Order: sequence, then C-alpha cells, then structure tokens
Amino acid sequence: MRPDARAVVLAVSLAATVMPSVAEASERRFDPRVIVVGEAREQLKAVPITQRPYRPLHVYGNSVRRRHQRAVSPAVRRPSRR
Repeated sequence: MRPDARAVVLAVSLAATVMPSVAEASERRFDPRVIVVGEAREQLKAVPITQRPYRPLHVYGNSVRRRHQRAVSPAVRRPSRR
C-alpha cells in the first residue's frame, strides 16, 4: 500500500473513532452520513440549509449553519482588549 493511501485509511479510521454515537448525534442534529443518496437526498434538499443537520466534511453547509445560529442566538459579548 502506498504511503498516501495509508494516511487516508488512518485518517478515516481515526475520524470514525472520534465521531459521536448515533444516539448522541441525534440530540445535536448531527447526521453521520457524508454522502446521502436516493429519497433521503431529495428530503434533505427540501429543507432550508440553515435547518439541515450538521454533516462531516460539509464545510460550506456547516459554516452557513453556524453563522446563522450565531446571528439568531443572543451573542455572549466578551470584553474587548485594549
């Protein structure tokens, strides 16, 4: 096996051990599926991006949801440094 392939396999196996369980994930609106196909994909596309569950490797969608959530929720202001 090539070193690059080993690194990918290692990264995926480490990510799998760090991922929350399905029970934990459902509480935080986290979808462990990276690629969604078929009818589930159509259902997911029907939901606005700000209300979709967080998914691994979906940087754009997760970023949009975090920014939206921060804008909607009351901001915790930290004192500015001088």
